[in-house]
Amino acid sequence: MKIVVIGAVAAGTSAAAKARRNDDQAEIIIYEKDRDISYSGCGLPYYIGGEIEDLSELTPRDELFFKKKYNIDIHTMHEVLKIDPYEKKLKIRNLQTMEIFEDSYDKLVIATGAVPFVPVIKGINSEHVFFLRNVQSARNIRSYIKEHKPQHAVIAGTGFIGFEMLENLMSDGIDITIIEKDTKITPNLDTDMAAYLESILLKKNIKIIKNNSISEVQEDHVLLQDGKIVKSDMVIIAAGVKPHVCLAKEADIEIGVTGAIRVNDKMQTNVEDIYACGDCIETFSVITGKPVYRPLGSTANKTGRIAGDALTGGELTYRGNLSTGIFKFFDLTVANTGLTEREALLEGYDVVVCHNIKPDRPSYFHGKEMVIKAVADRKTERILGAQIIGYEGVDKRIDVFVTLITYGAKTNELFHLDLAYAPPFSTTKDPVHYTGMILDNAIRKGRPVITANKVQDLIAQGEKIQVIDARVSKQYEDAHVDTAVNMPHSKLREAAKDLDKETLTVTYCNKGVTGNAAQNILINQGFKEVYNLSGGHKFYKATKEE
Repeated sequence: MKIVVIGAVAAGTSAAAKARRNDDQAEIIIYEKDRDISYSGCGLPYYIGGEIEDLSELTPRDELFFKKKYNIDIHTMHEVLKIDPYEKKLKIRNLQTMEIFEDSYDKLVIATGAVPFVPVIKGINSEHVFFLRNVQSARNIRSYIKEHKPQHAVIAGTGFIGFEMLENLMSDGIDITIIEKDTKITPNLDTDMAAYLESILLKKNIKIIKNNSISEVQEDHVLLQDGKIVKSDMVIIAAGVKPHVCLAKEADIEIGVTGAIRVNDKMQTNVEDIYACGDCIETFSVITGKPVYRPLGSTANKTGRIAGDALTGGELTYRGNLSTGIFKFFDLTVANTGLTEREALLEGYDVVVCHNIKPDRPSYFHGKEMVIKAVADRKTERILGAQIIGYEGVDKRIDVFVTLITYGAKTNELFHLDLAYAPPFSTTKDPVHYTGMILDNAIRKGRPVITANKVQDLIAQGEKIQVIDARVSKQYEDAHVDTAVNMPHSKLREAAKDLDKETLTVTYCNKGVTGNAAQNILINQGFKEVYNLSGGHKFYKATKEE
């Protein structure tokens, strides 16, 4: 059997390697139009910033490695121009000699990946404008910085690449301005969590311009859509990627609703003996079962392995994903998995959310706070998603949520998890435990929470609402929720007699715990509708200031 793979990065090489493990007699050939293969794209920003000195650390395997270990022939600088699915032939150009030739296949794997989204901007082809997509682009950016020593740079986009580039360019002493076309930063976070993150960035004196985009690039500045001029002698476009599906379209391979190649759970396309994997395909959500496009290295490796197994008669199948992502910049870590609140509402779930602010470990072990936003379904009590902004231990917690959501866990099960505990690693009740307790109280115990956004909306609309600040007077005097009255927790039982038990009531403290205690007091005294402010005043203040 002759197996041909188009593309030699994560998905293509994974498919070929798995096919070889299953079938030692097959002829396996990979065509790659780039010079570099099997590289870690996620590590490229750290090479640019100098944290990774040697680029070979990100490109540990070359053509010779695959030939020696797997007996796989990889031809770099070879571009596949056309697929003939009826004759099972390929038209290929050698990019070094420009010779065009044909090859045949019995089984074909398309792993053409994704290409950067290129916005319509005058001057986008200037030599100081860069897209970070492959090893060569990373080389070009680092070389430009060394040679030209730019003082000001603009990053367009606030996804993973945008923020990772922010940290690494700032480490070179470059003054950075972030431009985001949306009204919020970070597409993988809900509006409130994005606002919380932005409040942290602003305290670090990071310049952010939202709801705007670049209209023109000049030598020493960019012109924005609203006419504003921003100094810049270097521009990084990090506006996302789109699936590279030209070859597939021309071969009448079905394209899915997301614009990527449609495959089944064995990575088979609608054309016999043609498989696809990696950043060029659409996958599906574990939660909804609906198609999604999630170009991530982890997904590329997984779908590549499944494709290589399936085309050699294996039984591996794809089980969906949760769009899990994580990135760091400076000392901060941001992670997400599953559905956001917005996505869950669009899917028709009866959404319950909470914002839990807890340290990753005790203060005597220098613990730092993380904010966990969790999303659940009131009807089924299933956890639907989580977003975390913190410092250390974020990866541990998000992976716990990934596992829980994958296996359909309910909110009341989180408290019973036997998580590893020792003071250097966590608190006795982990932030995951607390998140489950808050959600379970809201869903099953009649202790609902209300979000900062909802409280702000009710106040702005002039709704009848009584807001109780259960903190000590000094904290209240420093700052408080609009319209709130100060009734410290220690005096609330007596002070509650002056409140209307029939009016919607919101209690809060700094982060939520004392607010919940105040909520319990009022409920036990017969108040009809009492909510605790999710995330307390700390989260309210951060999102309101934004």
